[in-house]
Formats: sequence, C-alpha cells, structure tokens
Amino acid sequence: MGLVIISSRPPISSFLQSRSSRISRTPPVSSRSRRWILAPGSPLPPVRRPIFRLKNFISNCSITNVDIDTESITTEDQGQGDLSSLSSCCSIPVVHITQDILDAQPLNLVTEENYKTSLFTTLPVLSEEEQVALSATPAHPAGLYALYAICSAGNLVEQLWNFAWPAAVAILHPSLLPVAVLGFFTKLAICVGSPLVGDLMDSFPRIPAYYSLNIVQTIAQLLSVAMIIHALKTIPHSPASAVILQPWFIVLVLAGAIERVAGLALGVTVERDWVVLLAGANRPIALAQANAMLNRIDLLCEIAGASLFGILLSKYDPVTCLKLASGLMIFALPVLILLGQLINKLSSGVLDSFRLPQTGVNSFKADALLNPWRIVQKGLDVIKRGWLEYKQQPVLPASVAYVFLYFNVALAPGAIMTAFLTHHGISPSIIGGFSGLCAFMGVSATFMSAALVKEFGVLKAGAAGLIFQSSLLMIAVAVLLSGSVSRQNSLYVFLYLVVLSRLGHMSYDIVGTQILQTGIPTNKANLIGTTEISIASLAELVMLGVAILANDVSHFGFLAILSVSSVICATWIFCQWLANPTDEHRKLFNFDPQFGPNVRIGNSSA
Repeated sequence: MGLVIISSRPPISSFLQSRSSRISRTPPVSSRSRRWILAPGSPLPPVRRPIFRLKNFISNCSITNVDIDTESITTEDQGQGDLSSLSSCCSIPVVHITQDILDAQPLNLVTEENYKTSLFTTLPVLSEEEQVALSATPAHPAGLYALYAICSAGNLVEQLWNFAWPAAVAILHPSLLPVAVLGFFTKLAICVGSPLVGDLMDSFPRIPAYYSLNIVQTIAQLLSVAMIIHALKTIPHSPASAVILQPWFIVLVLAGAIERVAGLALGVTVERDWVVLLAGANRPIALAQANAMLNRIDLLCEIAGASLFGILLSKYDPVTCLKLASGLMIFALPVLILLGQLINKLSSGVLDSFRLPQTGVNSFKADALLNPWRIVQKGLDVIKRGWLEYKQQPVLPASVAYVFLYFNVALAPGAIMTAFLTHHGISPSIIGGFSGLCAFMGVSATFMSAALVKEFGVLKAGAAGLIFQSSLLMIAVAVLLSGSVSRQNSLYVFLYLVVLSRLGHMSYDIVGTQILQTGIPTNKANLIGTTEISIASLAELVMLGVAILANDVSHFGFLAILSVSSVICATWIFCQWLANPTDEHRKLFNFDPQFGPNVRIGNSSA
C-alpha cells in the first residue's frame, strides 16, 4: 500500500521575496504543520527524528510514470469528508497542495530596475540601411587610397613600356617575326613561371616580396631598354632570321619574359591579396568598388601610357624616347617602395598579418638556390602543386569561366581583329576608334559592376555580365556569317555589337575577380592566382596557334565561331555553378543575397 509524506511549504511568492537573504539552517517542521493522508485502516507511521541537517537544502519528491486521478487532488480548504470516497485499495496517495502555491505570481527575471543594465538590451541590431552602409565602407579607407596611388604609378610605367617595346622592336625590322617571337616566349614564361612566382609570394612576407618584385621588374625593363638602344645604334638592317639569333635579342627575350612575369605577379598581389585585406572580404560593396577603381586606373593608364609614348615618339627619335622612359622607370621605383610602406602604416599593419602555413611541398630554401637540379625539381613540384591547388579551389567553376573568356581572340580588340578590318578597307582612324571605344566600355563597366553588385549581389552580377556578352556576340556572329559585312553599314553594326559586348566582358572581369578574392584562401591567393593566369595564357597560345594555321582572312568566320563558343561555354559553366550551390559556397558567400535567409535554391534553403 503506497504512502507519500507531503509537508506544507511556505508560498513561492514569500520565498521569492526573501531569496536575497540566505538561511543558515533549515528550521524543524512542527508536528502540527505536518499532515498525513492515509488509506482507511492503515496504522499511523512512526515519527522519526532526523539524523542530519543540511544547510540551504530543499527536498522535492516526484513520482513519474504513474496514473493519478486528478479529481482526487484536494486543497487545504476542502473538507476531509471528500476523502472517504477513495477506495480502500487505492495505491496512489492523495497529494495535499496549499492553495497559495497556485496563486503565486510568475517569476520575472528582468525587472524594471535592472532592465537598463540587462544583457539583452546591450546587443546591437543594425537596420538594413546601416548594414548596406557598413558593407560599402572599406575596412582601411586610407590604406586603400594609397593602394590606388601605387596602382596609378606602377600601371602608368608598365603600360607605357608595353606600348614602347613593340614599337621600338618594329623599328628595328619591318617584319613581324621579332615581335611575334618576343610575344610567344613571354606567354610561355607566364605559363611556366607564374605558379613558381606565386608560390614564392605566398611563402614570403607581403612587403619584402612586393619590394623584390618591383626591383626585379625595373631591372628587367632597364635591361630591355639597354638592349634595344644598343640594337638601334649599332645593328645594321639584316634579315629577320638573323636578328632573332643575335645575343642582344636573346637577352631581350629573357629580360622581357622576366619583366612580364614580375608584372603579373605584382598585379595578382594587388588584386587578389592586398585589396581584399584593405577593403574587407566581408564587405562586398566596398570590395566591388575597390575592384572597379583598380580596373578603371588600369584602363586609364593604358590609354595615358600609349598616348604619352606616342607623343614622345612623334617629336623625338626612338633612342631619346627610350631614355625618357627609362628615367620614368628609375623615378617610379622609390615612389612605389615608399607607397608600399605607407599603405602598411595607414592600415595599422594589416599587410604584416600572418599567413597560414602551407601544406605539401615547401618553398625554395637557400641551399636549393645553389643547386640547378634542385631548382628544376622544385620548380616542377611547385607547378604540379599549383595545378592541384587550382583544381581544388572552392570557386573553380568561376575561375574556369574566366579562363574560357581568353579563348575569345577574334571578337576582341587585337591583332586578328585589326587584320580583318584592314582587309575590309577600314581606315586606321576607325580601327583606332574601335579600340578606344572598347577601352571606354571597360571604364564604363567599372561603374556598372559596382552598381550590379549592390543591387543583385556578386554572384548574380557575374552571371548578368556573361549573359550580356554572350548574347551580343551571338548576334554579331550571325551578322558576320550572313555575309552582309561586305557592306559598310553592316560592318559597322558588327563592330558596334562587339564594342557593346566588352561591357559585359569587363563587368565579369571585375566581378569574377571579387568572387575569386572571396573564395580563395589567403595563404594560397598568389599561387592559385598566378596558376590561373598561366592557364589563361595557355588558352591564348592555343587560339593563336589556330589563327596561325588558319591565317587567311577568309577564315575569320571560323575563328569567330570558336570565340563565341568559348564565351557561351563560360556562361553555361558559371550559371550551372550558380544554380547548384553547395554548403561551402553558401558559407563563403553568406553575405550575398543569392544565399540570403529568405532565399530558397532548389530543394534546400540557404
């Protein structure tokens, strides 16, 4: 026969009011305050004196997994006569509940007095406008402005030299063979040497590596200037095959290859690493605006550098122009070094931040530099690791789409398009205007891309740029294949569509850079970035090889089909990646509206 002892307890409200004062010992319960509820016919239980007393201890008895008749629960005010209705065989006791327990007030942890100091009131909650404003504010605005100054000075010298050396080499010999040989070995050096330089950049501190690359690039430029001036002064006119076998030309090829690899490594350092640290990887609008500004500076410097050297070349002889260009290179070197140090100071030393240690093959060591076989072995290992890291990057489809755009050599301003327009009797002024309009579209894209990122997010902005470019190029190829380009007006329509397509191309170039900045780990940014440039240069080499085989202008339509097909493939790859995201992509781009809390993609919610 079950028996439960229920002792009356003070009301909860009284206990809450006196909870601040501790009771040193529990007072004994009097026999009059103890109530026993027994089944009829049961003897009274013996009363035992407690053996131990525990301070601040409140015992609670509970019964689980039993069925209790709730109608048998009675309060203190109810009569004892109600208890006679219980069956004598009832094994469940009647529980005595004091009525004031049921009337107790709810527990309020946050009162009016401590509301102002409550933890819940100190959590900041930003409004939507404040979140947008924070996303558009760079993490280190002063350092970002100094970075713009570095890009302006460095790109001006680099773009001037990129225009100067082909013009100067073309003066040496009327054939295109010397310029083509220099360009071929430059692309080959980029394919082979870019992953190697990227690994070295990831292994060394940022500021010393930046200084070293600037010094190497300036020395290579000055050496190239010296070789060209030597050739202009002393080398008589000779066949093109004899020119490319001269020692000075071999030195010029090596110096040009080193200069281009160093320049691309500096570009990757600024575009994939430094700008992310200064603008903030978790501030997409600020990062998009910074990328747009960098591209804007690059395009303006391209126009200014070519115009400046062209003006000099029209007024002075080539040797004097090259000497002035070398003076500009020497003057720019200390400026770039001082600005690099200034960036680090203005950004509170963010460029000194620690990179995670790399896994796999270690970078070059001092003893390896003295062993040529070790250099070759390490170089091959780094190239292999660069390709492996490139394939394992989280944003590989976006990078592959970026590489596919480099197959578009026919429907873009360049040598092939220039030859095609010249064959159709277009004047050089119109050809120059075509190139200038393409550059102007690039500048316009720098403004448009930031607005697209702010409106649609970085991922949808990239898709919009690719779709816009592929759509216009498909129409342009349709006009070309229709045969109507033989008429002047139709040819202008074709060129107009190509010019407009550059708006989408440059938009994805900017947005794609931001996607890669976000997705690539910091400790592998230079290695993966230079490997990507190496693969893109390989794509250009493949298309140039096809153009060499199909060197007749009548085959331009075939090259145009290959070019637009590559752009369509790039669009399809990126859109497929965007439509089928993984959890890792949602984590990387959790700030993007594409993966916002209220967006559902497929069968899974972001």
